Amino acid sequence: MTTNIEGKVVLITGGGTGLGAETARMLASKGAKIAIAARRRGKLDEVASNISASGGKAKAYELDVANKDQFKSVVNTVASDFGKLDVLINNAGLMPIRPMAEVDTEEWDAMIDVNLRGTLYGIAAVLPMFINQETGHIINISSVAGIKVFAPGGTVYSGTKFAVRAISEGLRQEVGGKIRVTSIEPGAVESDLKHTTSGTSQGAVMEFYKSAISASSVARAITFAIEQPDDVDINEIVLRPTAQEF
Repeated sequence: MTTNIEGKVVLITGGGTGLGAETARMLASKGAKIAIAARRRGKLDEVASNISASGGKAKAYELDVANKDQFKSVVNTVASDFGKLDVLINNAGLMPIRPMAEVDTEEWDAMIDVNLRGTLYGIAAVLPMFINQETGHIINISSVAGIKVFAPGGTVYSGTKFAVRAISEGLRQEVGGKIRVTSIEPGAVESDLKHTTSGTSQGAVMEFYKSAISASSVARAITFAIEQPDDVDINEIVLRPTAQEF
């Protein structure tokens, strides 16, 4: 049975590890052509090679999502390399957990740059193309912390993820007639995200992630959103470990 995934070109940011890499492999197994992008080229090449060895199609691209010109350049290159672009998955993210009283403005800036600006720059890079071709799908990775504030410690992180969720819904209202928009809001997922916390909060974060579900759980949710018929738009998916209260 064919799906609405086969033959689609999908660009995934943060595609070298964790959720991004698992999503890349899963979509490739269903016939999608995969472009994975991140700052670390070595991990990207490894994932792309694994997909190719399994009979899929994948290419790796270096990308700092906080650089809007670079994001636009990568999008244009992907469209040129594959002949088109159908889906953008804004997956790159940071989650340094720290009480606001420590006033680590560098961490605040980093989260705003990657989680929020990175998502907006991705939208800016693909939206004119999607509008012109009258089709496309933008998938933004928010968080359960974008539904309920994760405090103490995750206040600024929650702020960025609330914003991603709001932007997703506003974008859907503006362009939903032709372009599909999905916000994915996971709870604790096994990935590198937990390692972006250091200092006094690290122990609490590691404890929280003991109940984390596999990255494939979220990859299946993303796959479900993409594989729907073109007239069906899955706008929001919330998933968390069964044992997670938050």
